[in-house]
Amino acid sequence: MENYTVVLFILAIMICLSALADKIKLPYPIILIVAGIAIGFTPSLPKISIDPEIIFLIFLPPLLYDAAFNISMNDFKTQFNTISTLAITLVFLTTAGIAAVAYFLVPGMTWPLAFVLGAILSATDAVAAMSITKGLGLSHKTNTILEGESLINDASALVAYRFAVAAATGTAFVFWRAAWEFIVLLAGGFLIGFLMGKITFVLQFIKNNSIVIVSFLLLLPFVTYLVAEEFHVSGVIAVVVLGLSVSFLSNRVFPEHLKNQSRHIWDIIIFLLNGLIFILIGLQFPYVLKNIPSEKVGPYIGYAFIITIVTLIIRMLRVFSQRMNLQTAFRKRRGRISKEALLDLRNSLIISWSGMRGIVSLAIALGLPEELGDGSPFPLRNEIIFISVAVVLFTLLGQGLTLPFIVRKLTRKPQE
Repeated sequence: MENYTVVLFILAIMICLSALADKIKLPYPIILIVAGIAIGFTPSLPKISIDPEIIFLIFLPPLLYDAAFNISMNDFKTQFNTISTLAITLVFLTTAGIAAVAYFLVPGMTWPLAFVLGAILSATDAVAAMSITKGLGLSHKTNTILEGESLINDASALVAYRFAVAAATGTAFVFWRAAWEFIVLLAGGFLIGFLMGKITFVLQFIKNNSIVIVSFLLLLPFVTYLVAEEFHVSGVIAVVVLGLSVSFLSNRVFPEHLKNQSRHIWDIIIFLLNGLIFILIGLQFPYVLKNIPSEKVGPYIGYAFIITIVTLIIRMLRVFSQRMNLQTAFRKRRGRISKEALLDLRNSLIISWSGMRGIVSLAIALGLPEELGDGSPFPLRNEIIFISVAVVLFTLLGQGLTLPFIVRKLTRKPQE
């Protein structure tokens, strides 16, 4: 009962601080993270541990479903070239880049362990970027790209993490097998999401019973995620496809008052989940700090800072190379690149700076196995978790505090 009281207390603090952030014009994720760190250092507070499986089940499905439901399918198709570049290619480039830095920087780091760390930190958290830039007047194109990236990159990161951990625990890594399993995971997730979306067509026969429909739609993302994971395919992709399917159905079948009612309920759920996510991220830092010897804290914070900078540089290079690729393809009339798909300097800078890490990286890190296949302790487990949490905080606090300034600065300038 004590833990439930603490959770309710944290939710109450989160609501009050969100209201305060709105008054003082400061991004509420930043205030909530700082509050979480402060709460975590409270001596009498019982430890609030995060079960990665609970995070993936409770947080990911509704957040992904909501983003997929609200994204425009036409805009998603227009920006798909850039979205897929960021959500797939960039994820694996970031994994490799972080692995190389960690291998040569962190004492005792092996290549398999370095790739584990790289996979943990490879995916961005668009929830943080969208929460921080809300109300700043981001272009519709930028919003679509950031949201679209977040719909796919979690699946890529989880696949990279899965194979990295397998290599670290002694399982042989075969590239063609990894590539095939990646395709199966994505295709299987797409199929499950498509089939679960088809089930929603029965709702048109009871469209006058709004309570039943809204309740069914609230439950469906969680069921879809569980079904996909039960078949060992991507629950992330399944929920995304479900959200797109339900969005398409709602525009054709459901009356406007039902869509508004569902939207209001989802807005409350997403607000509570987002706020809780940022406080939980802050809460974890004091806990992981206790597992690192005091003499190593400074150097490991330094490693995390360097990795953060390298990650940002890799993202900027990939975004700007994508910008040039799109311009070249458009000029040569290759493929189906439209003028709307091109990136200008403003969009490129904002998208580059919006590559913050968040709850998915935290959950993956905390889900590291404690033992290898032979029963020996997982090497550098505490160090990997500490660096991961530190990088998450660096990106959220550093980029999070400066992103609104960058957006305002760029929006004052004429479009390139």
